[in-house]
Amino acid sequence: MSPALLLVLLLSAGQHGGQGAIGCWRSCQRHVQDQSLRTRVCQSCVTSGRADSWVLELARVKPGPASRAALRSALTDPEWRVRWGALRAQAKAQGLLERRVLADWVAEAPARDEVLACLTAARIAAEEGQSTASFLKDAGAKGGAAAARIWARREAIRDALEVEVYAQEASVRGEALLHLATFLGRAPARVLLEAMARRPESGDGIAASALLRVAEKQGGSVGRMLVLEAKPEDRVLINRLFAVYSQDMEPLRKGLGSLDVAERRAAVQSLRSYGPLAQRELERVLGDTEVSVRRLAARGLAESEGLSLMEVAGRRIRADEVPLATRRVWLEVAATDKGCEPFLLDVANDTRLLADVRGEAVAWLAECEGRARPRFQVLSTFLRDAQALVRAGAVRALARPRSPEGDAAVGAALGDSAPEVVVAALGVVGQQRQRVQGETAVALLDSQHAQVREAAARALEQLGRAQDVKPLARTLREDGVASVRVAAAEALGSLGGPFAASALSEALARDPDSHVQHVARRGLVRLGFRPP
Repeated sequence: MSPALLLVLLLSAGQHGGQGAIGCWRSCQRHVQDQSLRTRVCQSCVTSGRADSWVLELARVKPGPASRAALRSALTDPEWRVRWGALRAQAKAQGLLERRVLADWVAEAPARDEVLACLTAARIAAEEGQSTASFLKDAGAKGGAAAARIWARREAIRDALEVEVYAQEASVRGEALLHLATFLGRAPARVLLEAMARRPESGDGIAASALLRVAEKQGGSVGRMLVLEAKPEDRVLINRLFAVYSQDMEPLRKGLGSLDVAERRAAVQSLRSYGPLAQRELERVLGDTEVSVRRLAARGLAESEGLSLMEVAGRRIRADEVPLATRRVWLEVAATDKGCEPFLLDVANDTRLLADVRGEAVAWLAECEGRARPRFQVLSTFLRDAQALVRAGAVRALARPRSPEGDAAVGAALGDSAPEVVVAALGVVGQQRQRVQGETAVALLDSQHAQVREAAARALEQLGRAQDVKPLARTLREDGVASVRVAAAEALGSLGGPFAASALSEALARDPDSHVQHVARRGLVRLGFRPP
């Protein structure tokens, strides 16, 4: 083998199949004795990287003594995919069904090859998610006899697959465990616990990784698998597995505190495979600053309970002990799921819930896709709700899509008696840049409610009207609430102009609040000045 070819094989190793390109190459070299035939078929290992690619390539070659000898030899290969590939190649050459060729081989195999043939059939069937009896049901006259012979050697098959469960290669372990569980018709966790009971504790790390591989492939979690299978007599074995998984999760716990969003997201994704074992970590992540990380954690928590996202969200939203911030996260996540509108409407109409929870549910209706009715029609009832926070949520939901009815409702909300509703309306005015409401926003800089004055300043910033600089400067100079002055300073830094710069310079020199001073300095820099 040339150095260049060896490099190619190493780069493609393990990309597909059980052994990858190197395993495929070695298998081809071992079974194909004819040099010209070897040159032709072994090259497929480089291009496909599958363990059985050379056998499938051999099936395209005109049958002859050399190819038939290679196929017979391939039936003894340690990789089951190669053996199955040889049978498929034979079936193609003979014009027979692949399952019939498999059944004939198993039924007619001499005693020395019996276990190998039965193991091959068991793995082929398991790969399709079937028992061998089901898989060989329509495999011709010898299908029943083959299935019976396989089941008679089930202990030998179990032993052979358990050896692979404890193999060095992680991908081999998970596949072997899943095949064994499918063959026996039992849960992977139960099969693994039985295997652990016959082996020393030093192999627990390998066993734990095998179950983790199965969980990842099936989209489940090891914690859920073990919880469903746990019996009192399994306590010691399960605790041993839990100890391994707890150690494995330590780097993931550190990843949750990373400043890199992608790293936090990857850590949460990995934690989902641990299910209930990672519940504490996933609950903590619900408070993450990045929405995609929060959503991923919520879905992981739902999976760990074996319930749908909506079922878990409904429980958490209605649980008295769950903080409001956490309930908001569940509403946010539910709004991204299919069927979100009926769910959110159910929460919004539940008068037993706090008004802020109902209002959040109404607001998140804006994010629902595939709605059955026009948005304003859905929101109109909530715009007249007796609870101010519910009305505020309905106004927030009007932000998109924009409509004439929505604009009218936002205009009416600007005159609502509840400051929460007015704040919501100002938020929509700013988002939609409704300049027609600019004078109303200016007037609301004099509201008796600080939260309204602050929202008005932020809306004026988004409207971007030069004539609003003077009223904002007055607010920055005279308002008694620091958060309002901060909003005014930020707006002035965005709008710009000589009058804005003068107001910011005065705030930097005289305002008693350090945050206001900081925002004023930042605004001046943005406008091209270098304050002291």
